[in-house]
Amino acid sequence: MSDAIVLSPKNDELRSYTAREVAIIFFRHRRVATFCFLGVFFGAVLAALILPSYHAEMKFLVKRERVDPVISGDQTTSQIQIASPEITEQEMNSEVELLTSEDLLRQVVLANHLEQSVGSSWFHKNDQERRIAIAVRKLRSHLDIEAVRKTNILSVTLSSRNAKQAADVLSSLANLYLEKHTQVMRRGGQYEFFAQQTEQAKKELTESEERLQAFNRAQRVVAPETERDNTLEKVSEISLSLEQTRAAIGETEDRLDALKRLQRSMPARITTQLRQGDNPQLMQQLKSTLLNLQLKRTELLTKFLPTYPLVQEVDRQIAETQTAIAGENARPMREETTDQNPTEAWVRGELAKANADLSGLRAREEEQRGSVANFQSRARSLNDKGIVQQDLLRSTKAAEQNYLLYLRKREESRITDALDRRRILNVAVAQEPLVPALPARSGGWYLLIGTLFALLLAVGATFGAEYFDDSFRTPDEIRRELRLPVIAAVPFCPHLILQTDLPSKLEPGQEVA
Repeated sequence: MSDAIVLSPKNDELRSYTAREVAIIFFRHRRVATFCFLGVFFGAVLAALILPSYHAEMKFLVKRERVDPVISGDQTTSQIQIASPEITEQEMNSEVELLTSEDLLRQVVLANHLEQSVGSSWFHKNDQERRIAIAVRKLRSHLDIEAVRKTNILSVTLSSRNAKQAADVLSSLANLYLEKHTQVMRRGGQYEFFAQQTEQAKKELTESEERLQAFNRAQRVVAPETERDNTLEKVSEISLSLEQTRAAIGETEDRLDALKRLQRSMPARITTQLRQGDNPQLMQQLKSTLLNLQLKRTELLTKFLPTYPLVQEVDRQIAETQTAIAGENARPMREETTDQNPTEAWVRGELAKANADLSGLRAREEEQRGSVANFQSRARSLNDKGIVQQDLLRSTKAAEQNYLLYLRKREESRITDALDRRRILNVAVAQEPLVPALPARSGGWYLLIGTLFALLLAVGATFGAEYFDDSFRTPDEIRRELRLPVIAAVPFCPHLILQTDLPSKLEPGQEVA
């Protein structure tokens, strides 16, 4: 026979029990062992009968085949953003949290009327919200969601006693989850918003273009900046020509001064030919006169004395004539030929030309000065018009960019809405929920577990009752406790009552020392 080692409650010592003693202990506490075993066993039988658990399962595939465009005002934002092909752990956890969100489970409860299975309590008989909250909590406790390792699959399992109800709840959960995923990942109403903004942007673009055209017609300009640049180029050219004209005026004035000084220093005419000689006609006439006077004197002398007045008069005329001839001989005749001075004529011509050039240059200077002022004024006016036109052009370009942006975003939103309507998402149902035909655990499994647990509880309860029992049943217990030898032992007699200090109750088969 095998021995059992237990701890004695009286002296806390290890003691070895034989199989007979163990059997006696079980026999002594048979009621406790029987009640514990039968209670647990019948509970297991009841659980096996009324608590068959069915597990309905479905799976979601998290993928990245569709990337929605980013809603941004940036003109350089591409329609399709390049994303990493791998699904991160954060994204998987986000999908799990989305599946277990309070509002989603509430919708599932209401869609399947799970709140009707919740009974009313004493204090909350007709509280609908409480029943819904209890149903949501119960559904969450029976719902198991986990990400399969090294995959992009979410496994969703729902345990329930009703197999069909479990499959229906998972189907509702899948449909509502896909709708919520669409709402969370992309809010609705984007197409309507962008369509409205597109019409508004188109209207603003039309108004801006009309303002620009009205301005161009009113100011009679097409490209003020280009015209301004051309005008400034002309201003530069005319300013350069004006400086050249002023330099030419100074040069002409200096030339006039030089020519005037030169003109004052030279005669208007110069001698071109000079000849000296007698005047033959005069000498001939004088000599002829002298001869006639001498002949007349001779004739008078024949008639009159030299003192005669007529003779003296003739002598005087002869003397004058001789004096005149002598004077003519002493002063020869000089013939001088003069002509216009060509240098002086050239100087005079140059003076006239320089005066004419100076007048022309001064007139040109005045005209160029006026032209510069007019072109500068026009350039300033064109610059002001260019500023206004540039502002209108910027407004028009901004309106055009906004219109194109909203037009593109409207088209992107239309495509996204079409994808949403066709359920083309980044989450797909990889495995549809089916009605489970077999429970997750059979009734035999419950019976086996219940039987083992009942046996363990019965054994534990028996030894526990033995451990906490303070009565003495054998002489050996007395000897071990008192550490004294036992001289005699009196068997228990139910008809004999001894007045002693020993326990008043003894079970059949016990002995009293």
